[in-house]
Amino acid sequence: MEVSIELMIRALWETLYMVSISLFFGGVLGIFLGILLVVTRKGHILENKVIFSIVNPIVNIFRSIPFIILLVAIIPLTRLIVGTSIGTTAAIVPLVLHVGPYFSRLVENSLLEVDDGIIEAAQAMGAGPFQIIFRFLFPEALASLILSVTTATIGLIGATAMAGAIGGGGLGDVAITYGYQRFSTITIFITVVILVALVQVIQSLGNIFERRIRRV
Repeated sequence: MEVSIELMIRALWETLYMVSISLFFGGVLGIFLGILLVVTRKGHILENKVIFSIVNPIVNIFRSIPFIILLVAIIPLTRLIVGTSIGTTAAIVPLVLHVGPYFSRLVENSLLEVDDGIIEAAQAMGAGPFQIIFRFLFPEALASLILSVTTATIGLIGATAMAGAIGGGGLGDVAITYGYQRFSTITIFITVVILVALVQVIQSLGNIFERRIRRV
């Protein structure tokens, strides 16, 4: 059985919906955790062993849980937040908890790439911690952060495909329901082509923006 164009368009829209909303909330969470991981580590501007020793293992724990297991493990939380554990909106909750800690490590790596001399210069000019973070660290790490966002977005696309295994909607749901369960090879092939094209577009855009930032 072949799926209609309308169904594919709706599935693509659902995938983009899940990715965009999850990326926004997961990005906010990831930036917050990433900043904490950097500034509270030993020798940094807000060194705090207690906070670092709490945030670091929490991030590691969530990163170590396979997404398909996380989907099932937090069903009670998903129901509490959105009122259901099935559907496109419900899939956003585990997607945020999946991408947030992952993105925080990318943010951490990007910020740690900034030369220590820039931080020392900022402190010499009397800049406070928040000024150092948002006026020195982030501008210097912007090109790297763009690539981090690109990587996180591509990871989210793969995760939304897995969300289809529990009725999360999107292209993954179409591939499983109309492709795998109904033995439609062409349906699986079409969804794979769309996902590959989507990833290529996002990666190309990320590379373009990163190159432009580095030239500035």
